[in-house]
Amino acid sequence: MMSQMMPSQMHMSVEYSNGYMIQTQEPSNNDYTIQEDEWDRDLLLDPAWEKQQRKTFTAWCNSHLRKTGTGIENIEEDFRNGLKLMLLLEVISGERLPKPDRGKMRFHKIANVNKALEYITSKGVKLVSIGAEEIVDGNIKMTLGMIWTIILRFAIQDISVEETSAKEGLLLWCQRKTAPYRNVNVQNFHVSWKDGLALCALIHRHRPDLIDYAKLNKDDPMGNLNLAFEVAEKHLDIPKMLDAEDIINTPKPDERAIMTYVSCFYHAFAGAEQAETAANRICKVLGVNQENERLMEEYEKLASELLEWIRQMTPWLEDKSPETSLAAMRGKLEDFRDYRRLHKPPRVQEKCQLEINFNTLQTKLRISNRPAFMPSEGRMVSDITSAWTGLEQAEKGYEEWLLSEIRRLERLDHLAQKFQMKATSHEAWSVGKDRVLSSKDYESCSLPELRALLRKHEAFESDLAAHQDRVEQVAAIAQELNELEYHAASVINERCQAICDQWDQLGTLTQKRRDNLERMDKLLETIDQLFLEFSRRSAPFNNWMEGAMEDLQDMFIVHSVEEIQSLISAHNEFKATLPEADCERQAILSAFTEVQKIAQSYGISRNIPNPYSDITPAEIGLQWEKVKKMVPQRDSVLQEEMSRQLANEQLRRQFAAQVNIIAPWIQTRMEEIGRNSADIGGPLEDQMSQLKQLEQVITNYKSNIDKLEEHHQHIQECLIFDNKHTNYTMEHIRVGWEMILTTIARTMNEIETQILTRDAKGISQQQMNEFRQSFTHFDRVPCPLPPS
Repeated sequence: MMSQMMPSQMHMSVEYSNGYMIQTQEPSNNDYTIQEDEWDRDLLLDPAWEKQQRKTFTAWCNSHLRKTGTGIENIEEDFRNGLKLMLLLEVISGERLPKPDRGKMRFHKIANVNKALEYITSKGVKLVSIGAEEIVDGNIKMTLGMIWTIILRFAIQDISVEETSAKEGLLLWCQRKTAPYRNVNVQNFHVSWKDGLALCALIHRHRPDLIDYAKLNKDDPMGNLNLAFEVAEKHLDIPKMLDAEDIINTPKPDERAIMTYVSCFYHAFAGAEQAETAANRICKVLGVNQENERLMEEYEKLASELLEWIRQMTPWLEDKSPETSLAAMRGKLEDFRDYRRLHKPPRVQEKCQLEINFNTLQTKLRISNRPAFMPSEGRMVSDITSAWTGLEQAEKGYEEWLLSEIRRLERLDHLAQKFQMKATSHEAWSVGKDRVLSSKDYESCSLPELRALLRKHEAFESDLAAHQDRVEQVAAIAQELNELEYHAASVINERCQAICDQWDQLGTLTQKRRDNLERMDKLLETIDQLFLEFSRRSAPFNNWMEGAMEDLQDMFIVHSVEEIQSLISAHNEFKATLPEADCERQAILSAFTEVQKIAQSYGISRNIPNPYSDITPAEIGLQWEKVKKMVPQRDSVLQEEMSRQLANEQLRRQFAAQVNIIAPWIQTRMEEIGRNSADIGGPLEDQMSQLKQLEQVITNYKSNIDKLEEHHQHIQECLIFDNKHTNYTMEHIRVGWEMILTTIARTMNEIETQILTRDAKGISQQQMNEFRQSFTHFDRVPCPLPPS
């Protein structure tokens, strides 16, 4: 961020070409303010350089001020009042400066410039020999020096490239970007830029679509510079800050002007900070919009209040009804003076603040490129000014009339005036007090509101005690007027008696209201405790019922009797807790019922809300009924599932009983076939006879396999996929059955082949036995069934 300071700082003082000094805090290895060469002082003050700085600094300032819809034309004149200078600092820093003085006097301008200079100083730059008076006086050298300081701080200081910053960082950045380009050798910020190729190279490096660098000619510096200026202004939003003629015709162009212009390219192209900058701008825009909305609302509010006050004051100032006593007229004069001294000055300040807010709001909207603020009808600044003018005219006429009437009524005595003043003051104070004290507003209050009424009543009692002395003074003055036989004593006595009667009535009503408030406070405190108890217990109970309904509605999938038994056991445990839960429910409802009884006993018919919970007894009752209704439904579902699992278990046992018989039988037959094929001692015809007998036995056993298949099919239809009562599966039986059929057929075929071979070749029985013995080992068939 531009506003962040670099660590490890040191102080330095540097003299610039305009004859001023600035002292800045910079890293010791980045003295960007030190000039590369010691130039002749006469050359430093060259008017050509001053002209370049004027144009460049003006364009640089305008590139920022245009964001607020404004700009400058004459750099030493337009910053004299400090307003645009403060605006410039706000734009480039993104921070709010103190509110500027809006006056046009010299001290206003100095104050604004000082605010800007103090802000610059707060950012780590110590200004030496630059004072607000020089800027206000339009000192061009000091103004240019100040702008250069701002550019250094906010546009150049935070440039960082490969552990170098500020001027060196910017120079290194330019060298890195232009290194691949022919005829470009950036070594400084003056003569290295005269032919325009360096600027064109910077643009081409980042936007090759804007400039065809291959067509540029080093011998055409005017064309190169103007091309770079035009492309930067048109496509990169970098305003033209330099003139090609000034750069070409100056032996050594002004370094500050070149650095300022080149820094704009850095900020335009160095995209590493664009995301953060965009985010900051969005935040700033949101903040500005919110601030603008607040100012709009504040303006509307102040305008309405001020116009309403004017509408109230104007009839009073226009009322010129004559009075018959000096006291009355002096009372009016005193009221008028109170108006001038107490009521009007704050309104004058409000009017000024209203105009300031309006102008500030319009400026902010203009800066944000938002439409100008249009107040509601009748609340324009011109409307307020017109109403204020009418008020002042009425005020002037009223004052003249008062002085004239007082001179006419000088014959009236001082005591009558004093009595009238004190009586009027007391009566004004007591207006509406009896109505407030008789109000039963406490009956509809909550406990916090009632406590507020109690504190308010205590304050009124203190005020009432303070007015006791005033009432006594009124009575004493009336007594003195009677003793002096005042001509209007009857009127005085009647008024004094009314004040005393009213005072006694106020005292009675005050005590009565205190009693009522304290009684209601005690009642609401009790109800509040009951509500708290209800809420403390109802929330967990309500959560319990919600969890119970979720459990009762929960879907389940079981595959065994043990699993459904576990669910039924858990459900039974839940049902056992229902009586205890019902007791808790009744206890919770009793607290709420107690609230209603207490309220009815005190004659409160309104429904008192529970400040601690939104749960109502009706909701608890409804939830409880749902829970009770779901319990038998859950019982039915669990019992149905239990019946299904028992039936499945029976099917498993039946299948296991059959398969546990068939599997060993198959295994036994396989062993018999194996023994028969291994027996090579007997005649082949006898072995064939035995195998045929065994084949018939196996064929007759097929019906048992079919019955087992039917039973297995029924199990599959019931979605039973496991059976803990046997290790055999239907697949084992099928494989074993197929293997026993295949084995006996193959064995019989082999014996028939041996008989044919023996008879055809005349091999003896002994030779045949030896031949068969050699292959017996390889003809063994393993049993496909697992162990039982």
